[in-house]
Amino acid sequence: MNQQNEPRSQPGSSPIELGKGQPVAVIGAGLSGLTCARELADGGLEVRVFDKARGPGGRMATRRAGDLRFDHGAQYFTVRDDRFAGTVDSWYRQGIVAPWSGTIVVVDHGTVSLESSRTPRFVGVPGMNAVCRHLARYLDVSYGTRIGMLNRLGDRWVLTDEGGVELGPFDAVVVSAPAPQTGALLSTCSPDLAARAASVEMAPCWAVMMTFPESLNLGFDGAFVNNSPITWAARDASKPERPDHESWVIHASSEWTTAHLELKPDRAAEVLVREFRAALGLERGDPEHLTAHRWRFALPLEPLRETFLFDPNLRLAACGDWCGGPRVEGAFLSGLAAADRILAR
Repeated sequence: MNQQNEPRSQPGSSPIELGKGQPVAVIGAGLSGLTCARELADGGLEVRVFDKARGPGGRMATRRAGDLRFDHGAQYFTVRDDRFAGTVDSWYRQGIVAPWSGTIVVVDHGTVSLESSRTPRFVGVPGMNAVCRHLARYLDVSYGTRIGMLNRLGDRWVLTDEGGVELGPFDAVVVSAPAPQTGALLSTCSPDLAARAASVEMAPCWAVMMTFPESLNLGFDGAFVNNSPITWAARDASKPERPDHESWVIHASSEWTTAHLELKPDRAAEVLVREFRAALGLERGDPEHLTAHRWRFALPLEPLRETFLFDPNLRLAACGDWCGGPRVEGAFLSGLAAADRILAR
């Protein structure tokens, strides 16, 4: 793979001598981390993945509530890069993703117009987290494990979780957490990489999940909303293989979320439902299910130009959508590039 995007501050392009009996640790079971782990495993390395959540997905998440299901993180993804296109085609043939042909509009001060982009949109089926669940199959993943520290033990790595339990040793470590968390985790072992990661600001986002007892009959399935605390609204039932409920997900703007970051979830949901009604001119319809989730690190404002970060002497890498590009595709390509560098292809 082309490594022109490798950070110039991290010299060295000679192959890494792995395979000494110790696995590679990957921190984070979102798309970037699992892509990296899957590529490393396919390349013949033993890999262990650690994630603080109860399952895979990261921001490609699907929230369940009884028989309800909401894509409350990434809403869809597009394809531009040929490498990503080949993988998406494979996922499509396996039934892991499908095109989303919903009607998408732009709402501005009550005026509704069709969105002009003709770029195909894809979603995971039956939920956005299907892609990460697929990647995590046959990998050694420890969920509910929050890594608090990285330590060098000779020429090996030892991880310590928040309970003080030591994990390892490992030949190499890949960190795929959001940029601020990556910076904090790397601060004691690689100040240079930590500073690069910490330089990326990530905006927060309140997401609201709601279900109505009957159709809202809005005539569209997704909306980019301007001049409102709401920036996006989507009808989940319009996506392939979703439950037939009038379920909607709305995302608040990063500005509104930052100003109301510490609201209680029920209060955030209440306020944003009112804004949803105001933006779309709804005079009726109270949700029968309503909840909110705060994504503290939702979107990198200015991603690094490097596709990933790497220190060949420490055998330490970092990847994520904050490297190279803020989209789902960017997260995939970042994890792929980090794995290729470790495998020294």
